[in-house]
Amino acid sequence: MERMIGLAAILLLLSCSGSPDKGADNRSAPMGDALTLTRLDCGHADFKDMNGFFSDRPGVYPPGPGKATDSCYLIRHGDQQMVWDTGFPAETKGRPIVQDGMTAGIDVTLAEQLQQVGLKPEDVDVLGISHMHGDHVGQAHEFINARLVIGKADFEQTAGKGDPFGPWRGEGKRVEMLTDDEDIFGDGSVVALHLPGHTPDHLALLVNLKSGPVLLSGDLYHSTVSREKRSMPGFNTSREQTLASMDKFEAVAKKMNAKVIIQHEPADIAKLPAFPAAAR
Repeated sequence: MERMIGLAAILLLLSCSGSPDKGADNRSAPMGDALTLTRLDCGHADFKDMNGFFSDRPGVYPPGPGKATDSCYLIRHGDQQMVWDTGFPAETKGRPIVQDGMTAGIDVTLAEQLQQVGLKPEDVDVLGISHMHGDHVGQAHEFINARLVIGKADFEQTAGKGDPFGPWRGEGKRVEMLTDDEDIFGDGSVVALHLPGHTPDHLALLVNLKSGPVLLSGDLYHSTVSREKRSMPGFNTSREQTLASMDKFEAVAKKMNAKVIIQHEPADIAKLPAFPAAAR
């Protein structure tokens, strides 16, 4: 089945699939109760200067330190399992990274969390990566049996020394390099949104649960403040592309009346049930 789709097609597909919208009856998503979303802990970080790290203009964040979460997600689609992002490396458990005014690491690995819900990394069918930065790809190599879904330029630019995606390089490997939106399972239930700007082919994820659509931001936004003020860090690939991607993201969020989860925002963690419970 052809999975590459544009924004208009996404909205049409999801409106026909029964996603809740204002004034609409609450019909079932394509997978019904067989589609679930579980938040995974992929680390945490403390910053000495939030504005200096996360904004390319002054005065966006209050002066001083701040915290960020590093969240990943397990999507169960019938008998298929998908992991979205893989957080900081497992090696940072008990040995945090300290650099550039940041202290970051993990308290528990993805493998340890999956074990609690009856899975092993090799059971995962699809690995979706929002973008190439180290706090999102640190445990990717654990999922070598999975089909990798990632932005094309992000995949290409990580080749070489320290490559997190070595297991997926070479002829015949199961990797899908995106330059557009993609319907992951071909039924409108889980859609990768192509939102370049933070990195060249950055992605976000739309999960069309029975209870209502959920949008996982990747790093389009790093906080509630950055969403409210349309702010971005200086290390973004393109300010112009990021602003356009914000417009696209917000159009989907408004049309679908979606619950937005900013993956680095501590305040957003409570929007989903605490692990190991799942949203449905």
